[in-house]
Amino acid sequence: MENVLKWTTRILGFLSIICFAGIIIIVSTQVLSRFLPFSYVWTEELTRYCFLFAISFGAPLALLKNEYINVDLIIGRLTNKVRRIYELVIYMFILVLSLIMTKEGYNFMLLGNKQNSATMPIKMSVIHASMFIMALFLSMFCLVRIWYFFKNTKNKYEVEGGGEI
Repeated sequence: MENVLKWTTRILGFLSIICFAGIIIIVSTQVLSRFLPFSYVWTEELTRYCFLFAISFGAPLALLKNEYINVDLIIGRLTNKVRRIYELVIYMFILVLSLIMTKEGYNFMLLGNKQNSATMPIKMSVIHASMFIMALFLSMFCLVRIWYFFKNTKNKYEVEGGGEI
């Protein structure tokens, strides 16, 4: 399981970097085309799609690594036992919402089968898949965090002190 998790995080991280690099390249192309005698109509749309997929690949990684911003004002004053219960409730809540999003994201993806992108030859089901992918990996990584919780071991992917205000 550890090997699968390691490769999954590496692949999602790589895909996230590729999407952000794509955003930079596409927006740079869009800006440069303003000074040239031709323009590209597809740049704005492709930038949006790259951004959707960057979030879809990056959000589950942030959950696994505990890199979401959280306000630790009250939680930091709780005892360890109460804080662990609080974290378990939060991860169970995230799991339920992610599973619902996975089901509905799949249905949303199927809606796009008969639609094409406005400026590119891409099926909208490919773009709609970003919601399904994000929810699927959020569910998976939430289960991993809950597994570490019940195993009572430290999550080796978690960043210490990350995202706390």
